[in-house]
Amino acid sequence: MTALLIALTMSQDIFPVVDGRVDSAVKSAFAEFKTLKPEQLAVTFIDLSKGEQEDYRGNEPFYPASVIKVFWLAFAHHRMETGFLKQTPELDRAIADMIKDSSNDATGLVVDMTTGTTGGPELPPEEFEAWTQKRQAANEWFRSIGINGQNVCQKTWGDGPYGRERQSYGAKFENRNSLRTNGTARLWAEIAKGTLVSEKRSKAMLAVLRRDNPADKKTSDGQASDYIGAALPKGATLYSKAGWVSNERHDSALVEMPDGRRLILVIFTKGHSNEQRLIPYIAGKLLGS
Repeated sequence: MTALLIALTMSQDIFPVVDGRVDSAVKSAFAEFKTLKPEQLAVTFIDLSKGEQEDYRGNEPFYPASVIKVFWLAFAHHRMETGFLKQTPELDRAIADMIKDSSNDATGLVVDMTTGTTGGPELPPEEFEAWTQKRQAANEWFRSIGINGQNVCQKTWGDGPYGRERQSYGAKFENRNSLRTNGTARLWAEIAKGTLVSEKRSKAMLAVLRRDNPADKKTSDGQASDYIGAALPKGATLYSKAGWVSNERHDSALVEMPDGRRLILVIFTKGHSNEQRLIPYIAGKLLGS
């Protein structure tokens, strides 16, 4: 297990490694969950208050499931801020449903509007190339601000893609969405620090990402009660976006602790999608609970 330093802010400041708490949490998880394998886990932890970071396999790519929606949230606000996209009540509704309820239908609208593309029948080569260039807009922006190694270009689905959307995935689905916990934590840090877009838009993103703390208030929001939120102490504030499909179970969160610390936790797992204890267990070790 090694800690990897990354440039956290757009000014390329480097955060020093913290005191080994990720290694300790991961080792404890392997002891508790006997079937968990190293390649099935990635974790990144950032203490914004101290300016420190540590990760376990933080640069390994994972299929992100609905965690990708945090990236589409950020890109939508960037597009609105630059004037490419007009903010409307319907777009606001879609963004809120994409994050709060993890709606795939809402995500499809956000992807279409932010990239200027739509679904439909398969396209001939020249038209498909032009369509693909537009669909790569999010990737180009994230690379331009130093959030590298991600693939943010596909919608999220219930049954799956069809037509040009399926065409976009490639013959062997080689162009699926892909995230790394380090890159995801970096995005969360930029949102938390208000450095991606204006202060007003940064606050709007945090508002839609905020969830009830299960320790303070009984909630029907499974994205809070079944993931990192389950490990929170009373009085902590939670902002999060989880992802869950047949083989992956992930969560990403900003936690504001009662003592004032601001912590970012990103935990990706595969092969244990129905194990509801795993992510809260690791989160509890990281939070000291």
